[in-house]
Amino acid sequence: MVDDVAERYRLAGWWTGRRLVDRFESHVVERPDELAVVSGSAILSRSQLWHAAGVAGEAIRSVTGPGRRVVVIVLPNSASWVVMFLATLRAGHVPATAPVTTSEAHLSHILELVEPALVVCAGRSRRGPSAEAVGRVAAAASVPIPVAVAEGTGLEVSGPQVSGLEVGPDGSALGVPEAIAHLMFTSSTTGPPKAVSHSEDTLAALNQQFAERFLLSSATPVFMPSPLGHSVGAIHGARLSLFLGAPLILQDQWDAGAALELVARHRAEFTAAATPFLLDLAEAPWHRREPKLAPLRTFLCGGAQVPPALIRRCRTELPDTFVTPLWGMTEGGLTTCVAGSTEQQVATTVGVGLPGLELCVLDADMGLQAHGEGELVMRGPGVFNGYYGQAEMYDSHLVGDGFFRTGDLARIGADGYVTITGRLKDLIIRAGVNISPVDTENTIAAHPDVVGVAVIGWPDERLGERICAVVQAGSPIDLDDVVSFCASQGLPRRYWPERLVQVDRLPRTAAGKIRKQQLRDELVGAGGAGPDRGPDR
Repeated sequence: MVDDVAERYRLAGWWTGRRLVDRFESHVVERPDELAVVSGSAILSRSQLWHAAGVAGEAIRSVTGPGRRVVVIVLPNSASWVVMFLATLRAGHVPATAPVTTSEAHLSHILELVEPALVVCAGRSRRGPSAEAVGRVAAAASVPIPVAVAEGTGLEVSGPQVSGLEVGPDGSALGVPEAIAHLMFTSSTTGPPKAVSHSEDTLAALNQQFAERFLLSSATPVFMPSPLGHSVGAIHGARLSLFLGAPLILQDQWDAGAALELVARHRAEFTAAATPFLLDLAEAPWHRREPKLAPLRTFLCGGAQVPPALIRRCRTELPDTFVTPLWGMTEGGLTTCVAGSTEQQVATTVGVGLPGLELCVLDADMGLQAHGEGELVMRGPGVFNGYYGQAEMYDSHLVGDGFFRTGDLARIGADGYVTITGRLKDLIIRAGVNISPVDTENTIAAHPDVVGVAVIGWPDERLGERICAVVQAGSPIDLDDVVSFCASQGLPRRYWPERLVQVDRLPRTAAGKIRKQQLRDELVGAGGAGPDRGPDR
């Protein structure tokens, strides 16, 4: 049956087997001088990007040895990111694009999981691990890994040479299977990242279907403020622009005023970003004659629930922009509203699936239902093909005939529109980024006055959720005490609690586990206690 489904995707034209690097090369040949990337003062045409990626690709090949290998890329939004991504493809390797904010501990886990031939990072970065930190982690891997520092469009490689690959029966070096074209990383409820594997076909299907749904072409510049190391930036920014041959307008450090200027200057027509970006743009002052974000025809807003009030506000603040919720995962899927959606559907649902995406909910007997409420499951041409290095985990998420359990709770109407009603996964979604509470809980639990702790997501209009610590303590404790303790324990700032609620006891199961949903319902419904902490970080 799985083979039948794949054949159906091929017959529909969603799976063609054509590589992204070949698609972009055809754009280069057709119109070499067209704009490809804008990042600050760095401006590259298609031919300049192609040439720079070719040079960098040769540098990569010089240290990676034979065979098809994984190359981990940890870079901020920049022309360098696009050059090194394309260089990896030109070198015949598989890019594994990690968020620039990846901690040393998680980077260490990633390197052990995917066993890369090379890690590419920035020499100087205001966020994320430094080149020195990356080098330290790479050197400590079970098999030491060389590191390449990207400066502009160039590479400087240091560290050990790559060991040889096993040799197959025909004498050729064995490497990463051809079915794996791109690895992206997400977090599980227990914290460590999972390596999500996509093929050329699954990602091309998403790009093609978005292009058709939103009328995108090489003439529609893509604005991307979302991090390229996350799936939204990688799929709907870097890969989409290369797929279409469209200009990619990058923003690294988020600033709503600067974003408005970039969109206006480059006449960007499409973007995808999380709720905080949209709220900031709606609130940003604008004094030009044309409406705010006038060139931007489409804004896909995902990563966290989009408040209906914000959707309605955008109709006034951004009158020329179609703002729609976007639901999806690093694993694929993707739903949006469309031009024919009603105002109510745009405000209260996450839309309908892309063509060929089968969405169902699981009933109490684990049966697949096309309509109703339950855990959302999916199967389609844009759905990933496995967790790299974690085959058993992937298999455990499959039900029926290849349907993937998303962990989200949803309601599917008779019209096919999907409403997300909650999630099974114990994750906090802050500004579109999944945050596991485990590290925060483990750190706070070590505080001498803390008896028990649960970290939950606290609803927030701008960020979707903030990190809230619910603490049972032997004596009065406040947020400043807990934050100072987290800092002293070396917990990364992005995991610090932003709200604290002290309770007399934590509800638990018979097995001693804290009932987080009950806790969340009781506290959020009552308004909780304790202040939020300071400005956004």
